[in-house]
Amino acid sequence: MAIEADPHATPATVRAGPLTTPSIPETLALVLQGTSVLFANGETTERTIAAGERIAGSHGYRSTVVARWDGLTVRLEGEAGARHDIVPVTPTGIDMNKVMGAERAIDAICARAVTPEETRSRFARAAAVGAAALSVVFGAEHPASVALVAISAGVGALIRRRLARVSRNVFVQPFAAALLAGVIGGLAQRHELSSPQALVTLCPCMVLVPGPHFLNGLGDLIHARVALGASRLTFALLVVAAISTGLLIGLWGVGATLPISPASRTVALPLDVAAAGFAIFAYSSFYSMPWRQLPLPILTGMAAHALRWSALALGASAYGAAFFACLFVGLVTTPLGNRLRLPFASLSFAAVVALIPGVFLFRMAAALVQIAGLGEKAPSALVSIILGDGASATIILMAMGLGLLAPKLLSERLGRASEPATNGGGLAHGR
Repeated sequence: MAIEADPHATPATVRAGPLTTPSIPETLALVLQGTSVLFANGETTERTIAAGERIAGSHGYRSTVVARWDGLTVRLEGEAGARHDIVPVTPTGIDMNKVMGAERAIDAICARAVTPEETRSRFARAAAVGAAALSVVFGAEHPASVALVAISAGVGALIRRRLARVSRNVFVQPFAAALLAGVIGGLAQRHELSSPQALVTLCPCMVLVPGPHFLNGLGDLIHARVALGASRLTFALLVVAAISTGLLIGLWGVGATLPISPASRTVALPLDVAAAGFAIFAYSSFYSMPWRQLPLPILTGMAAHALRWSALALGASAYGAAFFACLFVGLVTTPLGNRLRLPFASLSFAAVVALIPGVFLFRMAAALVQIAGLGEKAPSALVSIILGDGASATIILMAMGLGLLAPKLLSERLGRASEPATNGGGLAHGR
């Protein structure tokens, strides 16, 4: 028997029974419902498993939780016997408000009293503000360019919202938004409304990059959950491929191209930090973070951006600067995420959103398309660009992941060493 769970369910769907001790089937249903909300909305596998253990342990049962890409399997054992069940759910969503509400609901379940939680969407406005702020970080100079970026990202977000109601295909939404960004960016390029960096085209697509899935995937691989980690990373790469495809088709449709080697521009520290703050505000809202807690990632991210800017000014490489900035963010967000019951990947990614090397990935895709069109006539410089951009994106992502995850892994190890098991010897697994 499999319990159906809605990946977009609110924490209010996690409900407890009467105050008497629940039976194994009742407790199993609570564990499956609670963990499915966390797993589907961006929580790490470790904390999803821990939540299941807490629910089971509070009712006198031992739990075994197995996490896979396509679902969660839970086995409960107690004096009355044992039982297991499966909930089909995929970890493709990101919603910090739902995660925090689910954590509170689980606390209430463990205390035998549940308070329903509600969420609000700030989707389109967050996308517009975030993309516009990123355009400033990456060097946009003209107000017209920034306005076009905001319009493109905002309308794209509305399209994604509408498509989410009519299609469950998770790749259609970023493809459609990137397609629109390509059309608007291409028209801006043809009418000379775009900067040399093609930011009108690229920044709305940067909003779509699934950074939390990269981080959660790396975390699962580090914990030896090879299948789940590889599935998360594959999903993130497929989303990037959908974004790249939509972007290039949109450009091709209006007769424009993406510059392979755009001109660069240095941004002053005050403007860089301020724009990063707006981008972090937008992304935190984008992931439904409660308003009263928005200053936490904003201040952390602005400080990290200043640290990265200073490191680059002192001669550090892009990889080294990204690592030190992300290490700082990891040191701050690890205890904050644990205390506030917020998903670590979403919280930390929001703080370092402007560091994600999405531009390298999109330029690499554009160069691949040019090679395919030119065939044997393709210059060797294009191959060098593909290899260089691919290597830069990979190394930066790895440096960011290491910097963000190192404090969290250390915290988990110290926690396991200092605290006894809370559910009577429950086991947790992820595959």
